[in-house]
Amino acid sequence: MTSSSFSPVYPLAAVGRPHPRVLSIAGSDPSGGAGIQADLKSIAAHGGYGMAAITALTAQNTLGVTAVHVPPVEFLRQQLLAISSDVAIDAVKIGMLGDAAVVHEVRTWLEEVRPAVVVVDPVMVATSGDRLLRESAEAALRTLLPLADLITPNLPELAMLLGESEAGDWASALDQGKRLAAECGTTVLVKGGHLAGGECPDALINTSGLLRQDVIEVAGPRVATVNSHGTGCSLSSALATVQARTGDWEASLREVKPWLLQALTTADRLEVGSGSGPINHFHHLTDTLRPGDFAARLWQEATPELEAIYGLPFIQGLQSGALPESGFNYYLAQDAIYLNGYSRVLARAAALAPTEEEQLFWARSSQQCLEVESELHRNWLSTRQASTRTGPVTKSYVDHLVASSAAGSYAVLLAAILPCYWLYAEVGQELHAAYVAAGASSDHPYAEWLKTYADEDFAAATRKAIDFTDVAARMASGAERAAMVEAFAQSCRYETAFFDAPRLYA
Repeated sequence: MTSSSFSPVYPLAAVGRPHPRVLSIAGSDPSGGAGIQADLKSIAAHGGYGMAAITALTAQNTLGVTAVHVPPVEFLRQQLLAISSDVAIDAVKIGMLGDAAVVHEVRTWLEEVRPAVVVVDPVMVATSGDRLLRESAEAALRTLLPLADLITPNLPELAMLLGESEAGDWASALDQGKRLAAECGTTVLVKGGHLAGGECPDALINTSGLLRQDVIEVAGPRVATVNSHGTGCSLSSALATVQARTGDWEASLREVKPWLLQALTTADRLEVGSGSGPINHFHHLTDTLRPGDFAARLWQEATPELEAIYGLPFIQGLQSGALPESGFNYYLAQDAIYLNGYSRVLARAAALAPTEEEQLFWARSSQQCLEVESELHRNWLSTRQASTRTGPVTKSYVDHLVASSAAGSYAVLLAAILPCYWLYAEVGQELHAAYVAAGASSDHPYAEWLKTYADEDFAAATRKAIDFTDVAARMASGAERAAMVEAFAQSCRYETAFFDAPRLYA
């Protein structure tokens, strides 16, 4: 790639609020592990501002539910009116509703207010097995589901909504999810938490074309812990919060699922109660990083790709001078196309940056990308033949960067951007060192390009980009850090593929 920064081609208006205002309509859990209390923790953990309208009061702890009190529905109406008449609501999560009158009141309010994001977690049975929705209210709950953008039942609830037996395997669960999605005309999240085995997959299902595919599966390991109280509440409220920012259910699930995995993995540390304890919503606050720790983690991801890059015929030919000019021309033409997209992604980084120093750095990098680097490409290619069509690797790489930027996370975007600095700087340094060691002959066909690889300004910019990414990781949540590693690793793979593309397409 080259020594510049990148910014995506997408409408800025498509990116939602960085701190969504999220309303939870649900029951209360005095032990703090589920219901309203879990929702508010989950919303806060994902950067949202949480609000609550309480539908029911429960007497429960980690051992189970001992009593449920449903306040007069008129009071729920007053709560909802008080909130929506004053606060612009970006997303709504609906949990425990208790009885048919409450369901009717919530449905009426939804039809009047029409929130942009509505997630319904059809809470019918607690983790302990205690029923939380009166049987007489099940039919009323089904009338609410078509108003949801996402429904998040566990497997027992999915079966109850369909009037069937609980799915005993993943294929049966997916089949039930498809039928519920078709019946309600909305997206259903099928969760594998109640299945046996070492895997715990989730799947987004929508049969009416609202997703890129009818079924999008996201794999994940099962966590061996009894402390899973409130998992469904926490997942649904986290999805509502992140969806208000991303506008993409798949992106939202891929951001929330790693966070939930760590919340379950670290749940035992809380030591709350003697039964099924709560998950650790704020695990990222105690998961502190020292300066340089995250950069070192990313370097581990980059090392195998660097080794692969050094073994590529393109790199070896560029170093020796034996690379056919047609291959180099293809590389430069694709790099010019890439830089045009990369400059826009860098501009997006400047827009998201939290400090003036970072804003200026990314903005200048974006400008340099177009003015300096692209000029080098044009000078070389002006007297040579090369296709100006976007190659498949170039398109895939830019699409990945644009998707990373569209998610709205500054930290994830930096991780996606970084390999174009870091790997390019490392490869350039090696190529230039080998060129100098071989005598730095001016007869080398690519001498001028090899000399540019030793540019100290780009080396300094690379160090700055690494530092900014490391700082962003220290400020990020655990879910964001996981997404950062994934975005960085994918960009590293695209760097390798980009250097290999001339062999395949030139």
